Amino acid sequence: MASSAPRIASNAGVIDAVKAALGDAVLDAYEAVDEITVSVRRVSLNDALRALRDTPGLAYQQLMEIAGVDYPGRPERFEVCYHLLSLTRNHRIRVKVTADEETPVPSVTDIWPVAGWLEREVFDMYGVLFEGNADLRRILTDYGFRGHPQRKDFPLTGYVEMRYSEQHKRVVYEPVELAQDFRSFDFMSPWEGAEYILPGDEKARPEAPGAPTPLKADELPAKTGGPKGQEKAPTPKTTDKPEDTGAGEPANSEAAERSDEPDKPGGNA
Repeated sequence: MASSAPRIASNAGVIDAVKAALGDAVLDAYEAVDEITVSVRRVSLNDALRALRDTPGLAYQQLMEIAGVDYPGRPERFEVCYHLLSLTRNHRIRVKVTADEETPVPSVTDIWPVAGWLEREVFDMYGVLFEGNADLRRILTDYGFRGHPQRKDFPLTGYVEMRYSEQHKRVVYEPVELAQDFRSFDFMSPWEGAEYILPGDEKARPEAPGAPTPLKADELPAKTGGPKGQEKAPTPKTTDKPEDTGAGEPANSEAAERSDEPDKPGGNA
């Protein structure tokens, strides 16, 4: 029985078709884990995306997502990733451009109007500027938020915290005050034992006074209350034959006669 899932187009020949359609705009193209990624020049982004949408055999009609990635060690630390879907071929492709804090990326709202909100998300989270977006405002964070929370150098606690003040009868912003610092985890197995003394375990050191160390199984006395090292108790007697247990033939004929009487306990029914 054939599967009801839609048939996904193969990646075979897609990279060659993309390079032929985009020409010099392509910086790199590769396939990994069954996904095709194409890096293009930032100034050629609009032309490249329009070619991917309108070229027969490619036809990536829909913009599914715009995502940001931060690599602080790179000169152009941000990557902006455009995820495209071909509805007619049931195939996806990823297009990437790079940017920094000051260099804007061309907006693609003239190709896909939905990109307006998606570009606002990347701007809000990473601070990437999009040239040509007519409404580039924050969309996920609060009014007056400082910084961009998805950058790798943004503190986990943020800069301010908000709460409702009964005194002022409104929401107020205050500097972050942590009741407890972040814990540092060493990911060591507790069964292997840490290489340092954990807080509260100082009494477990051998030189520290405390309860006596329990005896091991082979150090226990042989009898309760006996001195350590006393000779072990004799091995208990075992039975090898039914006769040793007392079962089997009656001990005398009188007991055998009583067992034959039906009205007495032990007799035959």
